[in-house]
Amino acid sequence: MSQIDSLFVTRLYRAQLSELGKTIDASELEHTCLSLADDDEAGQVWCEENGYPGYTSYASLDDLPWRFPIFKDLVKVLDKHVAAFAKDLAFDLDGKKLKLDSLWINILPTGGTHASHIHPHSVISGTTYVAMPGGASALKLEDPRSARMMAAPARKADAPRELRSFVYVAPEVGDVLLWESWLRHEVPMNMSDEERISVSFNYGWG
Repeated sequence: MSQIDSLFVTRLYRAQLSELGKTIDASELEHTCLSLADDDEAGQVWCEENGYPGYTSYASLDDLPWRFPIFKDLVKVLDKHVAAFAKDLAFDLDGKKLKLDSLWINILPTGGTHASHIHPHSVISGTTYVAMPGGASALKLEDPRSARMMAAPARKADAPRELRSFVYVAPEVGDVLLWESWLRHEVPMNMSDEERISVSFNYGWG
């Protein structure tokens, strides 16, 4: 009797922040993100010089949990989600914990995109969603084997989700998505008339 197994599975964690730890006030978090974007002149300059649409604090602010209590509370909740995901992944952490090593704000305006990329030097990466108006971009995840598929034919449009070359995940406000940092991903064009706001982060080991 023939048998077909699924090997080397790529995991994606999705949950509401509120499922673990303290409830984070979504409106306060959104207000804080917008206020920071208005005040962060260094971040604004970096975005303009690097052709980054909208705003990101990635290159300008590396101490958000120290600056604002709501980000400190957010990290405590994220720690719990990341620990749950690490357990699911069966990581042998040798008695250590995965620790936050960066956290930043993203504000994507109408027509803005974020090109395909990975997060090197991290173990788990993720995003929590602060404002997702109608028409805002889903997260696009790429099959990590794509570069090795050379002569393979395209997948059928109705292929099962786990066999597709790209998977789109449409998060809701308050969702947290986690994936292993080597997984290539992007944010397609924001087709909404309003800004798409999220907070992204990386966790390292050791």
